[in-house]
Amino acid sequence: MEDVVDKFLVRVDDGSKPAANPKKLKRFAKKMAGLFTKGKTHHEISDSIKAINKQVQEVAERRARYNVDNIVASVPTATPIDPRLGALYTEVKDLVGITGTRDQEIMKLLSEGDDMSKKKLKIVSVVGFGGLGKTTLVKTVYEKIKGDFSCSAFVSVGRNAEAKKVFINILLDRNMKKIHDELGINESQLIMLNEGQLIDLLRESLADKRYLIVIDDIWDKTLWRNINYAFSNSNNCGSRLVTTTRIVSVSRLCCSSVNDSVYQMKPLSDDDSKRLFFKRIFAQESECPRDFEEVSADILKKCGGVPLAIITIASVLASGQKTNSLVEWHVLLESIGRGLTEDPSVEEMMRILSFSYYDLLPHLKTCLLYLGMFPEDREVMKDQLIWMWIAESFVQCGKSETSLFEVGETYFNELVNKSLIQPVYDVYGCVHACRVHDSVLDLICSLASEENFVTIVSGTSGTMSSEGIVRRWSLQNARREEDQTRPLRPESIGKARSIVTFAPAIDLVPAFSSFVVLRVLDLNLRGYDGTKEDHLNLQELGSLLHLRYLRLSIGLYDDELTLPEEIGKLQFLQVLDLPRDTRLPSSVIKLTRLICLRINGERFQPPDGVGNLRSMEVLSKIGVDSVSIVKELGNMNRLRELNILFESMGLVEAFVESLGKMRKIQRVEISAKCENEVSMDLLGEHWAPPASLQEFIMKKGVRLSILPAWNPYHLSQLSKLQIRVGEVGQEGLKFLGRLPALRILELLSDKQRPLLVDAEGFCCLEVLALDSKSPSQILFQPGALPKAEQVGLDIGLRAAKEEVAGNSGDWFDLGMENLPSLLRVIVRFFRSGVTVGEAKQAVAALENALRAHPNRPLFQIRLDEDIPEDDSDEDVDSNEGEESE
Repeated sequence: MEDVVDKFLVRVDDGSKPAANPKKLKRFAKKMAGLFTKGKTHHEISDSIKAINKQVQEVAERRARYNVDNIVASVPTATPIDPRLGALYTEVKDLVGITGTRDQEIMKLLSEGDDMSKKKLKIVSVVGFGGLGKTTLVKTVYEKIKGDFSCSAFVSVGRNAEAKKVFINILLDRNMKKIHDELGINESQLIMLNEGQLIDLLRESLADKRYLIVIDDIWDKTLWRNINYAFSNSNNCGSRLVTTTRIVSVSRLCCSSVNDSVYQMKPLSDDDSKRLFFKRIFAQESECPRDFEEVSADILKKCGGVPLAIITIASVLASGQKTNSLVEWHVLLESIGRGLTEDPSVEEMMRILSFSYYDLLPHLKTCLLYLGMFPEDREVMKDQLIWMWIAESFVQCGKSETSLFEVGETYFNELVNKSLIQPVYDVYGCVHACRVHDSVLDLICSLASEENFVTIVSGTSGTMSSEGIVRRWSLQNARREEDQTRPLRPESIGKARSIVTFAPAIDLVPAFSSFVVLRVLDLNLRGYDGTKEDHLNLQELGSLLHLRYLRLSIGLYDDELTLPEEIGKLQFLQVLDLPRDTRLPSSVIKLTRLICLRINGERFQPPDGVGNLRSMEVLSKIGVDSVSIVKELGNMNRLRELNILFESMGLVEAFVESLGKMRKIQRVEISAKCENEVSMDLLGEHWAPPASLQEFIMKKGVRLSILPAWNPYHLSQLSKLQIRVGEVGQEGLKFLGRLPALRILELLSDKQRPLLVDAEGFCCLEVLALDSKSPSQILFQPGALPKAEQVGLDIGLRAAKEEVAGNSGDWFDLGMENLPSLLRVIVRFFRSGVTVGEAKQAVAALENALRAHPNRPLFQIRLDEDIPEDDSDEDVDSNEGEESE
């Protein structure tokens, strides 16, 4: 149906009109021809819709005729074998990588709180995707420590479970025999009780007992809430609950109390992975032939430390007393991560992993399958992926004010939450990309192939038939001479909706005119010279009338890219993502549906009329040198993200006026390239930031004299603030501390006064960086920055010494030991005005404080010599301040 709609959509509603012709006869003939063509198009659409409707009616009639619904309902379905049985009943002597670090970490979490006078109920939740060995781990721990408790139970839950069944299984566990005897109740009597009665029964029987209960494989938040009713927080006997789940949000819900702990399941170490792999194939690691060592290392790298994947691949490579040949090992290596492995053991692994897939809502299944477009071990940028989903119409938005991108972000977060994709964090701890584990990618590629959702061509596995219809085409690591497939017929690729290329596969892309309904085009043009003699002609981009997403990338040393004027014909284009030094034609202002325009380089100069792009939400990075262009930006009232570079003075007033009209703005980044720094003080005087603001960044060339007098309680969503100011003092710090959602603070100043950071404010701050040309002392008091993980500071030793002269405290004490979440520290000491001995004393004191910190944070301490001419003291050892761990 979509093919039919796309085929005729532009032909009917192209908005074109015949050019004026002075000769009436020709003008009349052209008009009649246009009417005839449109009428013919209407008839073709009508015929196509009738044909589709006929097929749908035939299917519905067959379904009714054969009474399918009643037949399916009456057929008894076989209950599948629980895939966790192997994990539950494996002997400890057969386990690898469980006993040791991992079970010790769990037992440490479970033992925390035992020394308290009132031993509250503690919950530990183990979370990770299928196959990591969660069940095996908690079962091992359970068997080790259950003897320390008066009663215990291990219950497996799984998908579509009922709380009543969980309660009955807990009560029927053989380790609950004492409770059976006390209650005097049998299984048949338990089954007759309703959910509420079972909860009352459990609460009453466990009230005065120290119990250990493991609830394995929880999928549903509502189910956990019902289960949790049975366990009272008033139990002060040191009881423990352990849960496992694949879903991050479920694990957090389980551990809602401060006393509880979430344990993120980690893959096996390299040594444990080798040990498990070789034990399954050769019985002992030492028996691995030397010829197999290299291919073994490559296979294990793809398994990524996932026990299920390692065991599965090992079982494929060795059956009974026979070990497969080296050639067969290499063939299997190439198939991992591409969904091409055919073996009963692999099918079982896929079945276990597929539980998470079939638990997804339909739209999330589609979004997950789209990740099959990317090669294995690829870091997929979050924004890029979401814009692709939007272009393919996978993301649907209701009537609310929420943008399509924001809805797409919830889709992305849900896939992370389900442990199906692995988040990749930037230096600030924000998720900016994702990876897909090879085992999960195998599942995705297999399902995508079955559904004809994605077609992959690569130098190793590209065997694409010229007969089938290609819907989405991923060209990976292949050249034209490497591709052994027959040439694709136009009807095979004419219905492709997405094409993604990875260097050097640009050679395989047919002429753009071959694609009739293409929506997503992501081209790696590395080495492409862009000449008309080349098989690709950028002028033909204008023929892709359905294109919604266009991303072009080039090599680091390739020449600048010039887009043709024909780009203005892409009336449906929503996303234009271009490499550095791209020259845009003036016709870009015709792209009125454009939502995102991003140049991944220095900047681009927008043409006059850029204000016509009223649908724009992301604009990055533009260089402006005229007031008229800056004023036009005010027409973009949907803008969420703006990155702007001032190239001349005198634009600030117009910019502040335009910024005031952007009531949905979430991220603002400002920089300048002028002879003098541009003062942005007007932002503090005349701009009231919208409540939607989340990030405000000032970079090189722009500054504020003082911190802006914004209302901190109006900025409830501001999470990142990076600004340059003339002076920072205690009052300014208090203002920043009142920002309720601030996570990242980078403050660059000309002069920094002595600062005292107390327990008030900065309740959410995770990253703090204070950089100053003239710094003073900073002191963190107990209770300060409870969530700060990264701290970067400049400290002026002379100013610090003078500040505390006469006080009893040490002038070089920063109070770092008072930061409970600290993980990384970078400190730069300015030593001008103090002796070398005093400087070394300050460095040593800070090093000792950080080494004594319970978190053992990474740290780097540097001394900026900055020695005045009259200072005769010896220089400080240049080796001071190497990063320590």
